[in-house]
Amino acid sequence: MWERMRPPRVRGIRDGTSPAATGITPGVWQSAADMPYAGFWAQPSDAAAVLRDDEVLIAGGEDGRRLPTDGSMVLTVSTGVWTSTPPLRQARRLHTLTRLENGQILAVGGIGAGPGVPPVGLATAELYDPAGGGWVPVGGLSEGRFSHSATALKDGRLLVAGGCTARDDHSLRTLRTAELYDPGTRRWTQVRAPMTDARFGHPAVRFDDGRVLLVGGALAVGRGSYAALGHCELFQPGDATWTPTGTLATARKGHQATLLLGGGVLVTGGDMRGFRDEDWAYDPYSQWTTERYDPAAGTWSADSDMPWGRSHHRAVRLKSGAVLVLGGTDDSSLAVGYQNAVLYDPGARAWSDEFPMAEGRWAPAALALPDGRVLVLGGLTHSGAAAPVPGEDQVTAATEIYTP
Repeated sequence: MWERMRPPRVRGIRDGTSPAATGITPGVWQSAADMPYAGFWAQPSDAAAVLRDDEVLIAGGEDGRRLPTDGSMVLTVSTGVWTSTPPLRQARRLHTLTRLENGQILAVGGIGAGPGVPPVGLATAELYDPAGGGWVPVGGLSEGRFSHSATALKDGRLLVAGGCTARDDHSLRTLRTAELYDPGTRRWTQVRAPMTDARFGHPAVRFDDGRVLLVGGALAVGRGSYAALGHCELFQPGDATWTPTGTLATARKGHQATLLLGGGVLVTGGDMRGFRDEDWAYDPYSQWTTERYDPAAGTWSADSDMPWGRSHHRAVRLKSGAVLVLGGTDDSSLAVGYQNAVLYDPGARAWSDEFPMAEGRWAPAALALPDGRVLVLGGLTHSGAAAPVPGEDQVTAATEIYTP
């Protein structure tokens, strides 16, 4: 029954390209030093940042009961040693953690409480300076927000866009505002022009020419109800304006957007889309379709399907230009983290066979290391009906490193 219901495993572009045509050989996963605390990071996925060539900082996040943490730790990758830093001044979940062009790390917004209270977005931000080794408050945003995007611009500023905050005690308000942080003055200014569309939980990609692309995301439409977005837009830092650009063929939330070598953008997966447009049949699976953005034309086109649908996964570009897609879950149950990864070859537009990770996980932190490897930290392993303790999801502290 299960096999009969599974979506098609189309790995190549629609002309029948085989996985072997990618020319990519999967590498090796190795377990690394566990984090001092277990945690996971839902959208946005900016949860860890490279401090120096051999050091990674992780701060905030949430546990299996959805409670935020103020934990802040530095991993020395070569030795596998974790070192505690002073904690965040404010426990945060659904925040962003971004490395600025000057090497400092900025934690922005989020939620400072667990479930059961109105999810009011934090309007605070704090800065970690590797030289000082502690967190310093840096002004306040004009509007509190969580599940926003944060993008380091080429001129050194940070763009924070969209997100959510409480509308009332029972529902959320999706934001259409954006703000800019200036590291020279440590001040925030609101972008005068509003975004073309309100959105939260959206990935943001910065092109080499400085423009920033916001891709899909979600819109709060009622009490506990959310709609996926297909609309995308571009931010131009020179005049701080927003411009609509090509719309995704399939609206997406819980997806990933990855900048490819050469300037294109690959979008993978996302939560189940519900009723299919072509036949109105209900589709319970996370999405396995992908799309590719042409920045010159401003349009999206269908690309090769992943071997299996996934959402709340992570996608990291390797130095070779290949894209590593790892972990995730199925949105129909959100029960178990996937224990596999797959590689995408942008030239062949094809996917490798899936290969195993050390542990299944969804909503982990993942980032490319300067030496070309990929570090994955934490995440949810079992949740909902699959969790061993009712009402408390199982979160891991395990880390692992992928070597191409």
